[in-house]
Amino acid sequence: MATREEILVLGLTAGVVGSLVGGLMLGLGFIAISQGVHMGWLLVLPAGPIGGGLGYLLARKLAKKA
Repeated sequence: MATREEILVLGLTAGVVGSLVGGLMLGLGFIAISQGVHMGWLLVLPAGPIGGGLGYLLARKLAKKA
């Protein structure tokens, strides 16, 4: 069973990593869109699910460990 410490670290890590990855994708995508490059939508649209998916992968890793 996972300890409280491991769950806390998982939450903090998932939040930070998800924010960084999602934020970078959103920022770069919006910059591209504002410059007229419509391929920027390929960065903007999946930014949220990819950021959340990283937290999901971290949680699965912790669950396998326990």
